[in-house]
Amino acid sequence: MNPTTPRGGQLWSRCGGCASLLYRKRLRRNLDVCPECGAHSRLDAPARLAQLVDPGSFTALADQAPEVDPIGFVDVLPYPHRLTAARSGTGLAEAVVCGTATVTGSRCVIAVMDFRFLGGSLGCAVGELITRAAERALADRVPLVVVTASGGARMQEGVLSLMQMATVSQAVAALRESGVPSVSVLTDPTYGGVAASFATNTDVVVAESGARMGFAGPRVIRQVTGRELPDGFQTAEFLLRHGQVDLVVPRHALRGCLATLLAAASGGREPVGAGPEPEGPPVSSPPTQGADERDAWETVRLARHPGRPTTLDYLETAFDSFVELHGDRLGADCPAVVGGLAELAGRPVLVVGHQKGHTTADLMSRNFGMASPAGHRKALRLVRLAARWGLPVVTLVDTPGADPGVGAEEQGQAAAIAENILTLTMLPTPVVAVITGEGGSGGALALAVADRVLMLEHAVYSVISPEGCAAILWPDRSAAPQAARALRLTSADLRRLGVVDGVVPEPAPAAHHDPPAAMQAVREAVLAHLVPLLDVPTATLVRRRRRRFRRFGAAGLGARAGAR
Repeated sequence: MNPTTPRGGQLWSRCGGCASLLYRKRLRRNLDVCPECGAHSRLDAPARLAQLVDPGSFTALADQAPEVDPIGFVDVLPYPHRLTAARSGTGLAEAVVCGTATVTGSRCVIAVMDFRFLGGSLGCAVGELITRAAERALADRVPLVVVTASGGARMQEGVLSLMQMATVSQAVAALRESGVPSVSVLTDPTYGGVAASFATNTDVVVAESGARMGFAGPRVIRQVTGRELPDGFQTAEFLLRHGQVDLVVPRHALRGCLATLLAAASGGREPVGAGPEPEGPPVSSPPTQGADERDAWETVRLARHPGRPTTLDYLETAFDSFVELHGDRLGADCPAVVGGLAELAGRPVLVVGHQKGHTTADLMSRNFGMASPAGHRKALRLVRLAARWGLPVVTLVDTPGADPGVGAEEQGQAAAIAENILTLTMLPTPVVAVITGEGGSGGALALAVADRVLMLEHAVYSVISPEGCAAILWPDRSAAPQAARALRLTSADLRRLGVVDGVVPEPAPAAHHDPPAAMQAVREAVLAHLVPLLDVPTATLVRRRRRRFRRFGAAGLGARAGAR
């Protein structure tokens, strides 16, 4: 429950969440968040703008939507009388305020809904204003930010209010097609036609802590199903667990989060025109001293060591900043795959990778880095976001393989992996993959179709685990060491096969003995291979990536064998 928001000159306010009596000035200094229980009160559109944008930067759009009463609706009062009362009570012309602004210097077009105005309902005028805001963002090629607060479509305008869901979504689709970023900020409440259209079809969906979002409201669901709802149902935290939003942010951090997203969205790779195909870096690195001499089974054990840096370790140290984005938008947020926006030497990039963990509890909670179909679909959603925003992609691969469970098969495991491979093959932005530990089967390849594939010195990459291979082709699993040698899965083997383009040396004797040094080596290697790709024309980039994997066909392998 939200704290009450007193009006006029009241000095005290009682929190609707914990019933604490709060000094009004203290509550205002805390951005209308209860300092005792953290409950977020609703903000009107002017207060929200003051919180989010740079002082003095907001300029309202000149366009004013015409007043409409399309069906002559009358309930207790005629619809025009309700509009007049809402305007008098809020000082606003409609339930949304639109304009241009900056957020810590990053330009955007922003539309902020106000729940005080007829419940923030989506009518023809609101739909028109948000559509014009999107069109302005498209014309100026700056990101669109929509802050939602709505009970749904406006009943007093009949089916024409329903049509606004498609009208505004069409405007967001035009932004997506043109590569202009869009971000929605869900505040409490966001329901009905707004939730089921532009609030959730932007590139990134941020939920303010405590916000509630859904298509049907809780009262309707109770009436239809006759069931009690689970604790926290439809709250921001519930939505995060179920893969519906990218991240949940408390109010005090919302402006900073938005600034980070807009900076990343504005700093993407500029399209490069057609031109001569530049030379890339060598397709293989010099042999790493000692790599060839190490036994393959010993390398497998090193690759699996729980002390090796994980994807989150690399994101904390090898990259300069990171904002994690969650969820597959279909009902889950797989913990075995993490991804989001980061910086590398001042360049915005999108990073996605498998996450294992260092302790038994971490490994179990992350399913040992084995992605479910939801994890593959989360990765797919993120690399598509990178393509729209023009961001290069870095993938960090460390998985025994895809989730082998029954549920994963029921949820379309094979199709999810296949779609990732297909999408990365066509992705119009640079991709650098790093095998940091285990590269197991199709679960690894789903993140390793890249322009440059790097591999840590003591990592492994294989079609199957040595144990699995031994179980199938040898009398028993005890032949796993022999299978490891036969599979040619070490970095030295894969460099000779041309599967990897570079081997990243590890601190002696292995990465887990000096994680900071290992992470610095990965940072330098990624930069060395990524920077030259940034200047490659898109068509050339995709053509070269396809040529890279085409050479692994029988014809390509035969030609190389003949050359030897």
